[in-house]
Amino acid sequence: MGRLSQEHQRRLNLAAGYLAMALIVLVVGLPVWWMISGSLKTSREIYTFPPDWIPRNPRWSNFRDAWQSAPFDRFYLNSIITTVAGSALEVTNATLGAYALAFLRFPFKNVVFAILLAALMIPGQVTILPNYVFFGSTVYDLIGQSWVNTYQAIILPGASVAFGTFLMRQSFLGLPREVLDAAKVDGAGHLRTLWDVVLPMARPVIVTFGLISVVAKWNDYLWPLVITQTENMRTLTVGISSFYDLEGNTQWGVVMAATVFVIFPLLVVFVFVQRFIIEGLTSGATKG
Repeated sequence: MGRLSQEHQRRLNLAAGYLAMALIVLVVGLPVWWMISGSLKTSREIYTFPPDWIPRNPRWSNFRDAWQSAPFDRFYLNSIITTVAGSALEVTNATLGAYALAFLRFPFKNVVFAILLAALMIPGQVTILPNYVFFGSTVYDLIGQSWVNTYQAIILPGASVAFGTFLMRQSFLGLPREVLDAAKVDGAGHLRTLWDVVLPMARPVIVTFGLISVVAKWNDYLWPLVITQTENMRTLTVGISSFYDLEGNTQWGVVMAATVFVIFPLLVVFVFVQRFIIEGLTSGATKG
């Protein structure tokens, strides 16, 4: 009787888990499907109620109109440059900082870590004005040229983020110390230990944070909007705002087609790295 009760409870838990996953898929997937569906409709069809979730007469020309209505090739180039360079710098800085906090001994180490935790609580919007003043006035005073409306101004403020250092430190603390001690006995220095021992074992969390960084920089809107002044320096997220008509004549089918252009590269990246995500996010969950 007890065994049957346990089996019944297990099936209920399994059914509840599947139901929760189905609910999450609906909450996340329905807006994405609505965007894809809307990209193949006219504005009149989008406003139809009750809505048609499957386009009756797919309007593929929305994608052509979206591509031709703005310099998407330039937007793509700007987004790729700022995302790849920014994420590479951020992952590099986070890895080096995490290694130092996890394995090195230096004065005020705990104070540095406390400051790092405090930085996690500061919203990024707070730094926009100081960064703009720095890249505009301060840089001009130093080198005689402003960096406003340049790639370096878009990239450098996000080259180091406290979250990445914290995430990787927690993961590094979970690595087997025996392997690190063996590398030290073999005469490996810190850089060799990091490259040959730590990075291979911590690959899941590095890939996970790399994906988080790529998504954040690809979708960043506010800072590129503030620091850029000309259309040829706009990223995709900023450039897509040019499709909105303040007089209320926005062609929403074209806007949604343009939005598909923005999210499609991220979906492709996610397909290739999804197997690392769960392992990477949970690898340091129990370490202090």
